[in-house]
Amino acid sequence: MQARNARIGFMLFGVYLLLYGGFVLLNAFAPETMEATPIEGVNLAIIYGFGLIVAALVLALIYGFVCKTGDEPSDDKEAGQ
Repeated sequence: MQARNARIGFMLFGVYLLLYGGFVLLNAFAPETMEATPIEGVNLAIIYGFGLIVAALVLALIYGFVCKTGDEPSDDKEAGQ
């Protein structure tokens, strides 16, 4: 079970690494792109940054949901024993 959870964690980390790498590369090699203001005068760097925060939270929720263990006894089972 731990190996499976570790594999899932590394895959989700890889997804986030790609997102973050894109952010860094855009800032380093195309800063004029990040200066664009697509929404109400808010530049793309701010939107992308908040998107990274939201993505991290979503990936953490996905990890928590997928890696739940069914091996833990519930309170109902313990009360019946």
